[in-house]
Amino acid sequence: MHSCHRFCVTTVAGIRFLATGDSFRTIGFSYRPGHSTVCNIVKEVCDAIIQKTLRTLMPTPTEDDWKRIANEFWTIWNFPNCLGALDGKHVVIQTPTNSGSQFFNYKKTFSIVLLALVDAQYNFITVDIGSYGKNSDGGIFAHSTLGRALEQNNLNIPYPVELPGTNQKANFVIVGNEAFPLKPNLLRPYSSPQQRDDTTKKIFNYRLSRARRCSENAFDILAQKFQFYNRRLKSAP
Repeated sequence: MHSCHRFCVTTVAGIRFLATGDSFRTIGFSYRPGHSTVCNIVKEVCDAIIQKTLRTLMPTPTEDDWKRIANEFWTIWNFPNCLGALDGKHVVIQTPTNSGSQFFNYKKTFSIVLLALVDAQYNFITVDIGSYGKNSDGGIFAHSTLGRALEQNNLNIPYPVELPGTNQKANFVIVGNEAFPLKPNLLRPYSSPQQRDDTTKKIFNYRLSRARRCSENAFDILAQKFQFYNRRLKSAP
């Protein structure tokens, strides 16, 4: 009974931190463990969630998975041959000891970056976690496992297919904002000077932004579900 009670307290305390963002001290007052114990509990719960659910919820996509995702982007957001929306979220943290300016970002806060690829229904396909806040999204992507796999063509990406209503074949692509480079399988919008007097490019940017917003919306949903994203994390990176 004692071990069962401890298991319940451990699980509830860990999930409460993720759901509410309450401090370790506040959670300790509620369930009576010490501050350092709550810290260990949260880490244990997070590790258990990752070990038990990661492969189920974020499996490595197959070629059929990519085709299904692309079909959803076309059906829901009217953007063809799209494999996912890519973006980075700065998770605000308390200044780490002796970290200098490594975690200091352009928003004038200290953060680590959650880089994510999201499908048309706001599900996370893959994530890269823990990069310094000072790094750009494009730089983080280039050094991530996803970026290297895309560069080496190791992602099971389908061969180019014809665009809807045309005979012109086009690559399957990931869409991102201006922070990312233009590559055969990575698409970004035209810059403001390029699209200023070109209606076709303006329409393209509008269509791309509809697909790209999936990543921004997914981050908003994530922060609403797990309130600790809305507070400054006081744990070590």
